[in-house]
Amino acid sequence: MSWLKQLIRKKNLKETAQEGSQLGKVLSTFDLTALGVGCTLGVGIFVLPGAVAKYLAGPGVIFSFFYAALTSVFAGLCFAEFGARVPKAGSAYTYSYVTVGEFIAFVIGWTLIMEYAIGSASVAKGLSVYLSSSFNGKLEDFHRRYFPLGETPFFAEYFDFFGFIITITTTIGLAVGVKESVLLNNFLTSINVSIVLFVIIVGSFKADLKNWEIPASDVPEWAGTGGFLPYGISGTIAGAATCFFGYVGFDCISASGEEVKNPQKAIPLSIILSLTIVFFAYFGISAVITLMWPYYLQDPDAPLPYVFLKVNWPWAQWIVVVGGVFGLLASMIGGMFPLPRIIYAMANDGLLFKCLGIVNVKFQTPLIGTVISGIITGIMAGALKLKQLVDLMSIGTLLAYTIVSACVLLLRDSEPYEYIEQTNLVTSKIKVTFRSILGQLFNYKVLKTPSEITSTVVTINTFLFSKLAITYFTAWYNFGVYFNALF
Repeated sequence: MSWLKQLIRKKNLKETAQEGSQLGKVLSTFDLTALGVGCTLGVGIFVLPGAVAKYLAGPGVIFSFFYAALTSVFAGLCFAEFGARVPKAGSAYTYSYVTVGEFIAFVIGWTLIMEYAIGSASVAKGLSVYLSSSFNGKLEDFHRRYFPLGETPFFAEYFDFFGFIITITTTIGLAVGVKESVLLNNFLTSINVSIVLFVIIVGSFKADLKNWEIPASDVPEWAGTGGFLPYGISGTIAGAATCFFGYVGFDCISASGEEVKNPQKAIPLSIILSLTIVFFAYFGISAVITLMWPYYLQDPDAPLPYVFLKVNWPWAQWIVVVGGVFGLLASMIGGMFPLPRIIYAMANDGLLFKCLGIVNVKFQTPLIGTVISGIITGIMAGALKLKQLVDLMSIGTLLAYTIVSACVLLLRDSEPYEYIEQTNLVTSKIKVTFRSILGQLFNYKVLKTPSEITSTVVTINTFLFSKLAITYFTAWYNFGVYFNALF
């Protein structure tokens, strides 16, 4: 039984929240917001609006991004609450450790490592592909000629040396100092946001409302029925599922909790600010490009340069291309920034090699963990295909968001707020029995403070709801035709 207790043992929330840190506290609210925007507003802003508009939602893509933003805000609020209560490095790993136990934390920790490593590798790969397409495929031809890997089902046909080099360069920058890396990220993110504003403002001069009112007779058969919602409401909802991944990345803010000057205030505020900025960016870009050019003629791979080329503004096209490079670099920094922090937290807890958590005295960064994670990420960026990278990243993201959301429910009814200085709440002590659990379902004792019994009830209910949801959607996915016939 001792091994089972070790699997479910939890870190003390009060002690964890008050632990000291060897990392330098240099990040402000502005730095965190820029980090979140830079990490989130990367590949998506230059790809998603065109692809979703063309194949899923039409001009209704603006609603797709709105629905996706609502979902992301709920997840963001969960991270914001935990970030304020437990301002430590580790993000979802640390949150699950203090709430559900060591085994789940170990799984989530490795999931986050996979998510951030693969996410950073996909951005590096995307940057290489983006530059290659901007220069007529010359970069790809260079790689195919000098770094071939052959035909394999999983690995790329060539080793992307540029993607590897840009990853290693970013790693060196993150290793030598947080402050310097954040200053560079702030600069790159500012340029990225400026490019977004440029597209929205300049593109509006070429906007034509007729592109939102195209009759069905003028569109191809595969492109729906024309108008504002050519694929119907269902297309807009399907587009929202894809657009959700355009908001992935704000969780990098919570991973840097130990390096924030005022985490209780800065982390929640920066998460909400970054999601708000990203939403308006997606909303504005989607509206402008579908007003400039018909939705069914959009370029799904590089819609922003394409629409300016089609309206005979090549000078604007190249401004967008250059801005895209800066945006992807900012996303690269934001994606790689949390990775060594996760490794640092796990190493300090004894779940990884201790050497990976050693903080360099001069740079105040986990130097060994940063370098090793950067090398692995670089190899992945060079050797793997972009599609495989994106698919693997999605798994880690959804799992992390799900666990953090569940942990918030569990934490509220299982832990006192005594580590927050302003509170006077205490924990009720009630013996846990089947009768007490049944009674608490109806709260017949009208408890107003967390207790062991409320923790048990919430844990059981959360588990049952999760199990029911997974069972239902699995059945619907496999036997959807029968569900539709019944209902």
